[in-house]
Amino acid sequence: MATQAVIDFTAGAVGGIACVASGQPFDTTKVKMQTFPKVYRGFIHCFSSTFQQVGVRGLYKGATPALIANISENAVLFLSYGLCQDVVRFVCKMEKGSNLSDIQKASSGSLASIFSAMAICPTELVKCRLQAMHEMEASGKVASGQRSTVWTVVKTVMKTNGPLGFYQGLSSTIVREIPGYFCFFGAYELCRSKFAQYKGTDKENIGMLPLMFSGGFGGACLWLVVYPIDCVKSRIQVHSLAGRQEGFRKTFMGIIRTEGISALYSGLTPTMIRTFPANGALFLAYELSRKFMMERVGG
Repeated sequence: MATQAVIDFTAGAVGGIACVASGQPFDTTKVKMQTFPKVYRGFIHCFSSTFQQVGVRGLYKGATPALIANISENAVLFLSYGLCQDVVRFVCKMEKGSNLSDIQKASSGSLASIFSAMAICPTELVKCRLQAMHEMEASGKVASGQRSTVWTVVKTVMKTNGPLGFYQGLSSTIVREIPGYFCFFGAYELCRSKFAQYKGTDKENIGMLPLMFSGGFGGACLWLVVYPIDCVKSRIQVHSLAGRQEGFRKTFMGIIRTEGISALYSGLTPTMIRTFPANGALFLAYELSRKFMMERVGG
């Protein structure tokens, strides 16, 4: 069991690296549009403006904390996913190691997301602030001309709010993760099952492209369900840099009251474009590295 946990943890970390490498520019665009929806006319305008103002580096702003966030989140997520499957088997009074249905795997993923939320919240806060720093300075919410790096953001949070400051937006992160990862793992497993059924094989041998499509489909389902919650989380984490930010409910109602429901979906386009390559790469890297390690341990 300990060996299996290490394999799941490592494979999740490898998947996290692949996810960031393929999707970071789209994630940067998403955060900018979520936190400053009136500044940009749409995805193309935001993407091209960022490129013109700060170049390719601007699109990869926050890549370091994004890497740390994705490695830690996916390592903890897939470690917990394996352990939570055992919990589901116990609750359903099934034998250890027996196959779970797609719904049972979705429930395991939803339960595992609670643990990954604790791992991702601090690093995601730093990432979001770095990604939206240019707009925060341009809007006058923070003093301009400051050098923004991972370390300066970390120091500011520690100085202003202490260690608990890194968990601003935790409640909205957990609210996002629980239903989101039910859809994520549920759609991924369901899609793999359909491919296996169509090709007359098992899930493990459907091939690279169907595997990547299944991962992308799972990611698309996740974001369609939880995107408004993620928008609120980004607002809390970024705007709290300028002072005390209201909690989840008040921020959510404030956006609807002053900007309308459409503001909650600002940045959805780059997110949906990103989800297929990023989550496809995540699951491909996870499944292949996991299979490789399982064969080495088994051999």
